[in-house]
Amino acid sequence: MAGKQADVRREMNALTEEIERHNYLYYVKDAPIVPDAEYDRLLRRLEALEAAHPDLAADDSPTRRVGARADEGFREVAHDIPMLSLANAFAEDEVAEFDERIRRRLECDTVDYVAEPKLDGLAVSLLYEGGRLVRGATRGDGRSGEDVTANVRVIRSVPLKLRGKAPKRLEVRGEVLMTRDGFARLNRQQDESGGKRYANPRNAAAGSLRQLDPAITASRPLEFFAYGTGVFEGGRWPSTHDGVLDMLGEFGLRTNPHRQVVSGLDGLLSAWSALDERRESLPYEIDGVVYKVNDLALQERLGFLSRAPRWALAHKFAAQEELTTVRAIEVQVGRTGAITPVARLEPVFVGGVTVSNATLHNLDEIRRLDVRVGDAVIVRRAGDVIPEVVSVLHERRPKKSVEWAFPGACPVCGSDVVFDEGGVIARCSGGLFCDAQVKETIKHFASRRAMDIEGLGSKLVEQLVDAALVKTVADIFSLDKEALVSLERMGDKSAENLLAGIDKARKTTLPRFLFALGIPQIGETTAGQLASYFGDLDRIMTATEEALVDVPDIGPIVAHNVMEFFAQDHNREVIDALVSKAGITWPAVERVAEDARLKGKTFVLTGSLSDMSRTEAREKLVALGAKVSSSVSGKTDFVVAGADPGSKLDKAERLGVTVIDETALRELLDASSAQ
Repeated sequence: MAGKQADVRREMNALTEEIERHNYLYYVKDAPIVPDAEYDRLLRRLEALEAAHPDLAADDSPTRRVGARADEGFREVAHDIPMLSLANAFAEDEVAEFDERIRRRLECDTVDYVAEPKLDGLAVSLLYEGGRLVRGATRGDGRSGEDVTANVRVIRSVPLKLRGKAPKRLEVRGEVLMTRDGFARLNRQQDESGGKRYANPRNAAAGSLRQLDPAITASRPLEFFAYGTGVFEGGRWPSTHDGVLDMLGEFGLRTNPHRQVVSGLDGLLSAWSALDERRESLPYEIDGVVYKVNDLALQERLGFLSRAPRWALAHKFAAQEELTTVRAIEVQVGRTGAITPVARLEPVFVGGVTVSNATLHNLDEIRRLDVRVGDAVIVRRAGDVIPEVVSVLHERRPKKSVEWAFPGACPVCGSDVVFDEGGVIARCSGGLFCDAQVKETIKHFASRRAMDIEGLGSKLVEQLVDAALVKTVADIFSLDKEALVSLERMGDKSAENLLAGIDKARKTTLPRFLFALGIPQIGETTAGQLASYFGDLDRIMTATEEALVDVPDIGPIVAHNVMEFFAQDHNREVIDALVSKAGITWPAVERVAEDARLKGKTFVLTGSLSDMSRTEAREKLVALGAKVSSSVSGKTDFVVAGADPGSKLDKAERLGVTVIDETALRELLDASSAQ
């Protein structure tokens, strides 16, 4: 028996040490190394052991305190009324037990509750005296926290002076958080400045509020929601918690609009389900729903436990972060050739599903995380968002781990992997040959603004590729009626019409052909500029990067993409099959003269034209040296307005850009061509 007691004591001591370590990392250093679900498991295990062996429970157990000590960088302040934590529930039966305990203590059949989102941020206390903000403090260990008055004053949703007739002394309690958009902006700024990236909005909010320089806090997108009160002196006190929140709203404090008063267990579970469904559409993150007995007199009767009120409960959602291990790191080739590294994981239940794969985004993210095979990692899944690795526990790394290297060749077709200028985004350069890209490549090739193959829509492309009738765009021109009529819902007439559309597409223009090839970052305008500058496909295919950069509006990244595309033997083979075997032809292109009248001029087309399509107008303009843009700016020279023009016309008029109609465009084209 003594040996068993000793084993229990050792486990409790180990759990206490581990929990206190995580408290310090989470609350003081803003650098947690385990997800909330892992922390909750540790705490619940210790609570269970203490319940079974109360004589072994220590007075300073982490189950009897809320957080951790205040950071030495801030002055410590005591809370007049402790800021307690909340008991957690993870299953419906635990919520049922909570409701049953409440009803049993109050000796009643039904209880009204307030259900409100459990915001995922940092709990703070705001003290107002005579209606003016005099102190802001973090929750800390519940009894004392950090004085962050200077920092909360810069949060715009925190009023410096209350509206209306405020009480003599009022302590407002609430949550400082960061929205999803604000979090994304902050991490982009941190990347650009070389600063620390944050793992999630909660850590970003905590780190931003606890800056020693309030100017840094002021630059961060922080927001505040009030959810309750502490001290209240010299004023009329509402009788319900919902009334307290209404009162705070009247004082000018922001409260959550998604709260609701519900009745009984069914009301609690219904409110939880409704918020669970809409959580991903909210602008900020929530990790559950908080239930509070609405009647304040009943709250007082129910009282408190050592670390939490009896009248409140936090009903958590399925954990969005979990701990697991990286089994392997592989790459996937997307439909457009983008290559994404993926972590193959030890399966783990997170966000309501079992996750075995997580995106690593790109090479830059792998380097930032320094993730390797065998690493213990925190994986995150929110709603329908693809699971991602958010941090690595480097302290648990195997001794013989090696840095992962990005492959130099596409794992699907063997073509070279090329990176953008920053060396971050990777792509397969075998766009016309790669099986991973074939369907999207064919759809683009056949589209109206490319080769304009009438009758070859998305669904038919899917059928042709799935039936192995087409592997590259060149195979389109080898299709026959017998093969087509074998497809589902393809009759004789439909097959004949498609073959006629394919035959018609053999005659095109060089700009259309270049655009149809799907070279990364080569749109219609750039394709036209390449055709006009070089005048010949062979010259474009053999051009050096230096020669390509000389083309107007083509920078080094686009030039590199063009050169790499034509450097791949697979792509050249498909192009040769299109030109030599399929018989695709186009009229000779007259190279733009140095003194071309429209050279250097920027046009924007809006509305529909009657004498020509906008694609034809674009090609004619580009052939005369002009640039055709999709958006109006101060650098635009002309906006061509056809019938039913859109907002581009309004913007042109605001900016004072010259607007011409179709007749004036025709005259301009004719005059320029005559020179």
